[in-house]
Amino acid sequence: MSGPDKSFVLHERLEADTVSLGRSGLCEVRLMNDSNWPWILLVPRIAGVREIYELAREQQQQLLAESSVLGKGMMELFGGDKLNVAALGNMVPQLHLHHIVRFEGDPAWPGPVWGKLPPRHYGEAELAELKSRLAPLLDSLQKP
Repeated sequence: MSGPDKSFVLHERLEADTVSLGRSGLCEVRLMNDSNWPWILLVPRIAGVREIYELAREQQQQLLAESSVLGKGMMELFGGDKLNVAALGNMVPQLHLHHIVRFEGDPAWPGPVWGKLPPRHYGEAELAELKSRLAPLLDSLQKP
């Protein structure tokens, strides 16, 4: 299987708007720095890829496997009502897959979260606590 690309560089907007949670087999795992919703991104470490179909078949399968592990784990951890998974790329062309846990009655329900509330950045203690809660899930992403 073709793995991550050594020439991969994370898009500057993703770098600015997210916090690193580490790496999976294929992806950078990034927490959106917005505590309004549990929101994690998978960014395949493949340079120049904008769409899922541009990945090699094995990479597509690995992305789906990692996405499934992440989504299931997030739903179990946060007890959401719905998991939104999306690869929009309208603002950031680099392929990235959003995983957002939604709750019936949240401020954006049932619409999309984008632009609904101003981002509420994580404080240092809140981020440390969340990373601790996420640690087992992030470990499981190493072996999807």
